[in-house]
Amino acid sequence: MGPGGPSPVSVLTLEQGDFPIISVLPGRVNASTVAEVRPQVNGIIRERLFEEGSVVTEGQPLYKIEDDSYAAQVAAAKAAVAQARATYLSGLKDAKRAQELFGNSVGSEQRLDLAIATRDAAAAALQLANAQMTSAEIDLHRTMITAPIAGTIGFSETTTGALVSAGQATALATIRGLDTVFVDVTQSATDLLKWRNRQASGEASPAGGEVRLVLADKTVYPLTGKLTAAEPQVNPTTGMVTLRMSFPNPDGLLLPGMYVQVELPLAVAKDAVAVPQQAVTRDRNGVPNVWVVGAGDVVENRVIEVVQAHDGNWIASEGLKSGDRVIVSGFQKTAVGAQVVPEELVGAEAAVN
Repeated sequence: MGPGGPSPVSVLTLEQGDFPIISVLPGRVNASTVAEVRPQVNGIIRERLFEEGSVVTEGQPLYKIEDDSYAAQVAAAKAAVAQARATYLSGLKDAKRAQELFGNSVGSEQRLDLAIATRDAAAAALQLANAQMTSAEIDLHRTMITAPIAGTIGFSETTTGALVSAGQATALATIRGLDTVFVDVTQSATDLLKWRNRQASGEASPAGGEVRLVLADKTVYPLTGKLTAAEPQVNPTTGMVTLRMSFPNPDGLLLPGMYVQVELPLAVAKDAVAVPQQAVTRDRNGVPNVWVVGAGDVVENRVIEVVQAHDGNWIASEGLKSGDRVIVSGFQKTAVGAQVVPEELVGAEAAVN
C-alpha cells in the first residue's frame, strides 16, 4: 500500500480456452527418393543425353555407351542359337527314326539310347544358346543408360569419351525426387510421453495432423505437411525419437539440405489460459508464479504450470481460471497480502504492457 492508500496495478482478466501445443523442431530437407545412376556394362561414353539440373522421367535415356562390340555379341549369339536349333532338329529326327526302327525290331536298343541322348544334349545346347543370346541382348540394351526414377538430375560426374565400368564406385549422376520431400526431426521421448498421458487423462485432446514449415528466412512455407512416420525406438544416448514429416513441393522451393523448422502440433491444452510473459516470475527453484488480485482487491500469489509460449504469452494449464485478474505491471508498488487498485488492460494495451 502506497503512502496515500492502495497502489494502482495493471491487471488482465483471464479467459479459459483451448490452445494448441506446438513443438518447434529444427531439421533439414531430404529428397523423398534418391537414385545414383551407374553403368551396368563396361564401355566408353559416347553421348550425354540430358541437361544438368533438369527434370527427367523414369526410363528417359541419359548416357549412350559405345555399343559396337555388344551388337556383335548379339549377332554371334543369334548365329549360335540358329546352329543349336538345327542340331536339335536333326537329333529330334534321328531319335524318332531310331524309335521306329527299334519298334519294328530292325534297330538296336543301343542305337536308340544313343539317339535319345544326342537329342537331349542338343535340346540343352539350344536352351543354353538362347540364354546366352538373351544375356547378350540385355548387355546391348544396357549400353543406353536410362533414368531409374523420375526426378531432378544433378551434375554429370563423367564426360563424353570417358571409360566406365559396371558397378563402379562413382555414380555418373544422381536423381532426386522432389515433388514430395521429407524433413526428419528429433523430439524428446519424455515430451511425447507427457502429452500422450495428458491426452489419455483428458487434460489435452489430440492435435490435428497438419504440420507447418518455417524456412531459414523466417517465412512460413505456404503448404502444410503431415507426420508420416516415427522411428520405432528411442536413441539410448540422447533420449530422442526421430520423426519424419512429408511436404508437397510442386514448385521445387524446398531443396535437399535446406535448414528449416517444423511446427509440430502435439496436442490441444483444454481449459488453459494465456498469461502475459511479463506477469510470470519464477522462484529460486524455477517454479512459475503470478500475482492475482483476489477478493477485496488483495494481492495473492499463485503457482502455475506453464506448458508453452504462444504469441508473447505463457500458456498455463493449472493454477488459473476464467475471471482471475493477473497483475501485469505495478509489482514494485505492492506485495502479497496488500490491497491494490486494479486497472484493467484491454486489447493492444495489454499486448504492449
